[in-house]
Amino acid sequence: MKKIIFLSAIILINLPVFAQIQIKASENEIYTPVPSKVTPANGLLRAPSDALILFDGKNMDEWEQEKNPSSNLKWDLIDNAMRVNKKNGDLKTKKSFLDYQLHIEYLIPATIVGSGQARGNSGIFLAALPGSISKAGGYELQVLDNYENKTYVNGQAGSLYKQSPPLVNACLAPGEWQSYDIAWTAPKFNEEGSLKSPAHVTVFHNGILIQLNYELLGDTPYDWTPSYKKHGASPIKLQAHGDPSEPISYRNIWIRPL
Repeated sequence: MKKIIFLSAIILINLPVFAQIQIKASENEIYTPVPSKVTPANGLLRAPSDALILFDGKNMDEWEQEKNPSSNLKWDLIDNAMRVNKKNGDLKTKKSFLDYQLHIEYLIPATIVGSGQARGNSGIFLAALPGSISKAGGYELQVLDNYENKTYVNGQAGSLYKQSPPLVNACLAPGEWQSYDIAWTAPKFNEEGSLKSPAHVTVFHNGILIQLNYELLGDTPYDWTPSYKKHGASPIKLQAHGDPSEPISYRNIWIRPL
């Protein structure tokens, strides 16, 4: 019997870089399948001994306004938490980071109103980038009230905005403190600016795994396709979103650079 051997050739080619294309915001909204709900465990985590404390309820010395870093006007320090002050805009860390473990807790008020994206909207930008690098301002992990609030699933709480829905909906009810525990691997770039390795992220929401080593397609813009552009260590940013709902609060923020 004759043996027939099939040989396949692998041809490596340099793929061209395609320009970003503006799209309608609704074109990259996904509504199904809706992540199933689970009841999460909840508890206040203490910072590890090797962590850098970014906020302990006493002051906001590690933070600055994004639009005006020299300003002393930040957010409101109330009940050992920093409450979003929308007039003062987004806050970012004074220090920049590459790879890290981050713990952060947030509170959506029990009196929250609104629906969809206009209900407790904020965001944690895992690497905040200037507009010259990112149309999105960086890579956003969504903060939103989705306890009983429907929206597109790649824009609900725990999503990598407009990219990756959470594996499950682990939201607690408004009025309860909630937590994110995040392992972030920043993208790396070659000297000439090409992408060497993409960003990856693992996220626990209220102790429940919701993102497992997700490989980001690029930044997380609202109405543009994701893209990568060379950058290095970056601040972490908390968003003061412009929706009309009541402002949310953050507390107990610490980071372990890796």
